[in-house]
Amino acid sequence: MIRSLYLAACSSLIALIFLCLAWELRLAPVHPGGSWLALKCLPLLAPLFGILHGRRYSYQWASMLILLYFTEGIVRATTERGTGQWLAIAETILALIFFGASVAYARLTRPSAR
Repeated sequence: MIRSLYLAACSSLIALIFLCLAWELRLAPVHPGGSWLALKCLPLLAPLFGILHGRRYSYQWASMLILLYFTEGIVRATTERGTGQWLAIAETILALIFFGASVAYARLTRPSAR
């Protein structure tokens, strides 16, 4: 169970990083040719090392960070149309997967649960 949560968190975080980059640079940028909004993926790189190494503390604080991306996905899914809307829905789904996996991982790996 812990291994599957680890894999879900790692894969959804990496997918979200690539989605953010592709979205703002290629697929549906706010401005033609890309925008500085692509830098929104930089905060996702902060917990990446800890998540990949299974550090419980990284899972705990990254679960709060990911809520910003969930919020952005909901807002952009309701305000944009076309490709941007579908990318926002994908962002929301990836954020939810990461949130659920990271909260469950942190809960199952707490010292009192062992």
